Amino acid sequence: MKLTGVELRWIRMPLVAPFRTSFGTQEAREVLLLRAVTDEEEGWGECVAMSDPVYSPEYLEGCADVLRRFFVPTLTALDRLDATTVAPALRRFHGHPMAKGALEMAVLDAELRARGVPLARELGAEHEDVPCGVSVGIMDSIDALLDAVDGYLAAGYVRIKLKIEPGWDVEPVRAVRERFGDVLLQVDANTAYTLGDARHLARLDPFDLLLIEQPLPEDDLLGHVELAKVLATPVCLDESITSARSAAAAITLGACQIVNIKPGRVGGYLEARRVHDVCAAHGVPAWCGGMLETGLGRAANVALAALPGCTLPGDTSASDRYYSTDITEPFVLQDGRLPVPTGPGLGVRPIHHLLAEVTTSTEWLS
Repeated sequence: MKLTGVELRWIRMPLVAPFRTSFGTQEAREVLLLRAVTDEEEGWGECVAMSDPVYSPEYLEGCADVLRRFFVPTLTALDRLDATTVAPALRRFHGHPMAKGALEMAVLDAELRARGVPLARELGAEHEDVPCGVSVGIMDSIDALLDAVDGYLAAGYVRIKLKIEPGWDVEPVRAVRERFGDVLLQVDANTAYTLGDARHLARLDPFDLLLIEQPLPEDDLLGHVELAKVLATPVCLDESITSARSAAAAITLGACQIVNIKPGRVGGYLEARRVHDVCAAHGVPAWCGGMLETGLGRAANVALAALPGCTLPGDTSASDRYYSTDITEPFVLQDGRLPVPTGPGLGVRPIHHLLAEVTTSTEWLS
């Protein structure tokens, strides 16, 4: 397969409601999509970087720049290309996993479409549908939080994840647990605490949480080791897991008991599968995290979540959790689950007129 060019497409997706975390509030998602055109097929990728470098060092325009100047020219120069050659070809360029992952995703979609193979089968998925959790942002009041959780449970979500930060942690969790009983419940700190907060975080232990996600900064593995000794609640790492190697190191050190796999953060779905395999080899539960993806990224995440080692409900919410209108056929919750796409490649395509409505600009790289 020969890559002939890549279209960069910027779109703006308004959220159905503001989504607040410890690093900021989003009212819309600015998205960079990639359309890889080859001599056999074309495929789509989605870059999960945010507009500003607040979740990770990557940001949207930085991803576009490195794709334009380095990554796409490198791949178009190759005589033969498939998804397994993307990472080796780009290895000499340090960092930028979200940009690399988006390009690999587009190439993988094109390759699998040409071969007539669904992504789920290529990754080794064993399930036809996956259980779905939902991520609930920081609210203005506990009453608003309870109303939101009530709505998600009524919609059928089987697990609730609460975003937390200092000043919004113990009492919101207490309120949700007291109101909704034994619902599957976990929290996500997005690196908002320090090891000095260990005793405070231990106040969450009585609420029987599935896990506490990324409480400390991403580079503080040893801090997570010490924190895990203090907490009864299992520690799950997110931002700290940047590759299969880092997952193995974190598990071996005892920095985590659970792993959140985000394909964009580790450089693509092939490396995400390797992270999954490391977790499975160590008997560590894993699950697929989310980055407010459109239907393109959601389709790929659902395929990943169907792997046998993803034993906890992921953040693979239905389309209407974030968007009133998606750019693909919407993913609709069915008894708390989403079906795994069975078509070739991602199994979904953008719907032309819906994509056109949210497109802000395009650029062709040949």
